[in-house]
Amino acid sequence: MKLTKKSHACVRLEKEGQTLVIDPGGFSEEDAALGADAILVTHEHPDHFDEFRLRAAMENNPAAHIWTLKSVAGQVEAAFPGRVHTVGHGDAFTAAGFDVQVHGELHAVIHPDIPRVTNVGYLIDGGKVFHPGDALTVPGEAVETLLVPVMAPWNKISEVIDYLREVRPRRAYDVHDALLTDLALPLYEGHLGRLGGTEHQRLHPGAWTEV
Repeated sequence: MKLTKKSHACVRLEKEGQTLVIDPGGFSEEDAALGADAILVTHEHPDHFDEFRLRAAMENNPAAHIWTLKSVAGQVEAAFPGRVHTVGHGDAFTAAGFDVQVHGELHAVIHPDIPRVTNVGYLIDGGKVFHPGDALTVPGEAVETLLVPVMAPWNKISEVIDYLREVRPRRAYDVHDALLTDLALPLYEGHLGRLGGTEHQRLHPGAWTEV
């Protein structure tokens, strides 16, 4: 499986001639979802869900489908009848040849005064890749490659380190990193690599690796 990091929380997975894109939001490239056969969206926040990017991808490929939670599906399903599928915690499905399990229910707490929206994570191909969205969800299954949200208004680095230790993936790649400046990146990379207990690497947008 080829994993390509796009900006912020978006990644592209390619296998056997098919492409799955996760979270092509407003902080990602405008063409982040173009060419996708399947798109997964973890939650409704605009850095993960951008209607323009979804519509462009769906119009570009009339065979493409979207899997997401109800709050997102309700905003796009009328435009693409039969091609938008609502999922929740515990669901399992196949999208563009990828086996997907859904884990998690709520976005992490930003502040007690801010209502929590729904959020799901996606475990791909039996643990090859796990994208938790905006929560530190532990899927309860072995994870080879964890897409770890390194910096957000709702987390701090000690929580991210403990998350890596609890999930214990074979390797971890940063996502949710658009808010970090170049000055801060070495600090985060040093702490996560030294204390996280797993192989930790950073992929710059456009870079790819085999997983």
